[in-house]
Amino acid sequence: MNQVLTEISEKIRQQFDTGPYPRIPLEKSPKNDAIALYIHSLVNAYYLRNQKVISTEDKLILDAGCGSGYKSLILAEANPGAKIVGVDISANSIELAKQRLQYHGFDNAQFHLCGIEDLPSLGLQFDYINCDDVLYLLSEPAVGLQAMKSVLKPDGIIRANLHSSLQRTYYYRAQEVFKMMGLMDDNPEDLEIDLVRDTMNALKDQVKLKAYTWSSALEADPERILMNLLFQGDKGYTIPETFAAIHKAELEFISMVNWRQWNLMELFKEPDDLPVFLAMSLPEISIEEQLTLFELLHPVHRLLDFWCGHPQQGADFIPVAEWELSDWKTAQIHLVPQLRTLEIRQKLLESIARLNTFEISEYLPIPEKHVSIDSTVAACLLPLWEESQSMQSLIARWQQLRPVNLATLEPFGENEALDVLSNALIGLESRGYILVER
Repeated sequence: MNQVLTEISEKIRQQFDTGPYPRIPLEKSPKNDAIALYIHSLVNAYYLRNQKVISTEDKLILDAGCGSGYKSLILAEANPGAKIVGVDISANSIELAKQRLQYHGFDNAQFHLCGIEDLPSLGLQFDYINCDDVLYLLSEPAVGLQAMKSVLKPDGIIRANLHSSLQRTYYYRAQEVFKMMGLMDDNPEDLEIDLVRDTMNALKDQVKLKAYTWSSALEADPERILMNLLFQGDKGYTIPETFAAIHKAELEFISMVNWRQWNLMELFKEPDDLPVFLAMSLPEISIEEQLTLFELLHPVHRLLDFWCGHPQQGADFIPVAEWELSDWKTAQIHLVPQLRTLEIRQKLLESIARLNTFEISEYLPIPEKHVSIDSTVAACLLPLWEESQSMQSLIARWQQLRPVNLATLEPFGENEALDVLSNALIGLESRGYILVER
């Protein structure tokens, strides 16, 4: 590896060599973790930017800062047919990552001892880059983003994140305390972890630092103590600083990864009845300003988790919610891949047989709870569990299921069926359960 490690970089490397992260058992599979698979799916990120559904077959995906390889495994499971390449500065982590992917049958994955700044030395160009819980450890986030940009295909997408300085403010104060105590002068190990426990337990429960950072669950988990209170090189950022790094790297912001959880209007009791100043000003502010205001009002997200890519590479499209009925007639409807399982299909069939609503959010809570589908709509969408469907085929199926309007007893015409189905699909698309393209 050509990178000359700085003192803090060496401390970070030593910490991860001693305790490769995350410490997840080799045999654990993410196959049933729908949220993790959803977040790490190139299909979902690409759709958000282009309103197009692509195949992941033969795509090249980089896990930048792969650690012990669990996220690499998620990427492999979430992107069938893709080739996974992982890099990390910890040799011990790389070895674990290799073992993990081989254990789960992914024999074509590659892992390299390499810093993010040295990515060009791989001589590869990637369709998707995942850089999870790493960027904030670099001397400057823009440098890491620039390195990833240099190995990103023109229409490729980067997923990266930074720690939120506002959400983690008490953890950073705790780190300063333990630096003063000398617990982070070298690589923290069992002795330092025990001293953290002794210190926190000696404090009264109402001391703010303890109240906001300490719990019985944290006390029992050495890894969480290391990754929160004794984390070498940990730094926090704000939304404006995040956007500044993206702009400095000459990349284009696409979206927050968990964008539904950054809805500014949901912070207000009555979004449709705001004070005059807010009602006039909020619709006019930029995405960056909306996210900044959300974070200032409600800093609940540990990670400022975002997608970005080369400027002006996203496709121009009309949001599905703004389509005319004529647009829907040529649409192709896809189920989000993470929902297309035999188990979920069986649950769907049981709901349809009992004429019950189907609570789709139970299987993919992203993030809303209690998102349900009417039994007739569910029956109409059943073929999506086999393959994508044209809107015309779904309209024909609806007319078979509901030949007459139950209110008027008049036959359900094509346009009436189209209107009902398109409204149902708009709601499901906006929540991330289906993908719609023309």
